[in-house]
Amino acid sequence: MDLNSFWGLVESSGVEATDQDDRLERLTAALAALPPAEVVGFALRLDEQRRRVDTWAHWQAADLICGGLCSDDGFFYFQAWLVGQGREVFEAVASSPDALADLPHVRLLASRGGVHAWADEDWPDWEGLDYVAAEAFDGDLESEPAVHGVLVSPEPVGERWDFADPAEISARVPRLGALFGKVA
Repeated sequence: MDLNSFWGLVESSGVEATDQDDRLERLTAALAALPPAEVVGFALRLDEQRRRVDTWAHWQAADLICGGLCSDDGFFYFQAWLVGQGREVFEAVASSPDALADLPHVRLLASRGGVHAWADEDWPDWEGLDYVAAEAFDGDLESEPAVHGVLVSPEPVGERWDFADPAEISARVPRLGALFGKVA
């Protein structure tokens, strides 16, 4: 599966979906209709995209949005959520985590006054995307040699720093920091 086909499937799954579960059903059905090699290709493209945002800078942004409650699992599901936002948004955020400040959903979360006010469906995560290829695959996807070595948890690259340090927030994600009241 090439990258354009991958993004086409991800984006088309959200066109008429009513929620994430509906979207997962649509995506699973679309993948299940493809040859097994294409389903494997989808899993590989997801891994490639996820690795692009598997950085300490992106984890800091996710942690800031999630009020300091972004565990390794939370960050892994946040990466999938970023993919679910579509190619244009993903590319902007891959280039600059501070671009998250432009997303309407992130702005909505910031306006709610903290994670305690969020509904479960508000959280910026999409755990189910991790399993969609395996559910659509005819057989045991994990036994496919091509998928050995795909990420199963974050392995961030880049410089690590104190996520809560206002000076670091100001230097690295200033718009996001201002949006969430972490910098002046």
